[in-house]
Amino acid sequence: GAKRLESGGGQIWLLLLLLPLLLLSGRAGALVEGLYCGSHNCYDVLGVSRKAGKAEIARAYRQLARRHHPDLVRREGADSESLESAQEAFLLVATAYETLKDEETRKDYDYMLDHPEEYYSHYYHYYSRRLAPKVDVRIVILVTVCAISVFQFFSWWSSYNEAINYLATVPKYRIQATEIAKQQGLLNKAKEKGKNRRSKEEIREEEENIIKNIIKSKIDIKGGYQKPKVCDILLFQIILAPYHLCAYIVWYCRWIYHFNIKGQEYGEEERLYLIRKFMKMSESQFDSLEDHQKETFLELKLWIRENYEAYKQEQEEELKKKKANDSRWKRYRRWMKNEGPGRLTFVDD
Repeated sequence: GAKRLESGGGQIWLLLLLLPLLLLSGRAGALVEGLYCGSHNCYDVLGVSRKAGKAEIARAYRQLARRHHPDLVRREGADSESLESAQEAFLLVATAYETLKDEETRKDYDYMLDHPEEYYSHYYHYYSRRLAPKVDVRIVILVTVCAISVFQFFSWWSSYNEAINYLATVPKYRIQATEIAKQQGLLNKAKEKGKNRRSKEEIREEEENIIKNIIKSKIDIKGGYQKPKVCDILLFQIILAPYHLCAYIVWYCRWIYHFNIKGQEYGEEERLYLIRKFMKMSESQFDSLEDHQKETFLELKLWIRENYEAYKQEQEEELKKKKANDSRWKRYRRWMKNEGPGRLTFVDD
């Protein structure tokens, strides 16, 4: 029994030693199933040499495709087995042609024939080309950026028109625009007679457009509803990114030189920038503030950190007082204390 165990163990060790050699010998074959033409040589399938040019390969493919085309075999009355073999031959010819007609794919295939030992490299090159996108990635990115930019621009125009339509309904702005239109003689036109006479709806629509155009020209809308500019869309921002980067570097160096090294006093623009930075507001948000608010910030010298912290604390205390005196806020706190958000209740008010 011991001798049998020893002999069996020796056979197992021998198989383990020979297994890598068997695997390597299996991989050493130049033609691999699942890659290109499989166990067939693509050149042999088309009946051409490795030195054949594109014209010769295309001519051989057309001849073989006509010979093995399933429709032609079906018209000749072949049985199911012949039709199936014709389909397999046609697919093999098509695969061989697809492999050899492209220069890059043909280079990979020739390299596989010359270096069959690089098993995993052949798989990588084959599937990287098969799974690679057919369209240039740069074109995809460009089209995507252009689509986003177009959507941005029309979305901004829609928001801007919404703001104009709203302002045209506000009595303050509508009265001012109407007076300006009358002063310019846009609403004091003589009544039309005869065939040129228009309906009341058309006249009202024209007057509405005149008022909106005056509001557009006289009122500077800031923030998210401001008039859109082409230079603000994503495409132009990407194009102008190097310029903005260089401008920022120049501005930052100038700031360091004038205010940190030379110790100069801040101008109004620099003071407003520091205030906006302390308030953590974007440029569009800060621009949407009224001018008197900015003047108040400057009068309080909020560009100084200590002054801003004191101002911020005052605002928080004032907000707490307003909430404490607000009946709705009191009712909400009472509800949170007694009922809570986790209970289902029916409130009359």
